[in-house]
Amino acid sequence: MEKKAVEVACGECMFKMPGKGCDLAIKIDGATYFVDGRKIDDFGDAHADDGFCNAVRKAVATGEVVDGRFKAKSIQLVEDKKASKPKS
Repeated sequence: MEKKAVEVACGECMFKMPGKGCDLAIKIDGATYFVDGRKIDDFGDAHADDGFCNAVRKAVATGEVVDGRFKAKSIQLVEDKKASKPKS
């Protein structure tokens, strides 16, 4: 998969996927997959207010789905303009 707009979050907490603990997951065209190649805390504290256990974030990803899992080549978060703080 070349660059594609996706959503990323904790599979168990936000996407209600079966599993134990907190694991990074990606939603592509409505289907969810656990991610291989990146960890949930690679993007900061998963349990922070804007962390993956508490928020679904937009991203651009490359990689491929193999055996029901997303093999990530890259995942780049896209800043949510609504969440940005105004510059002083």
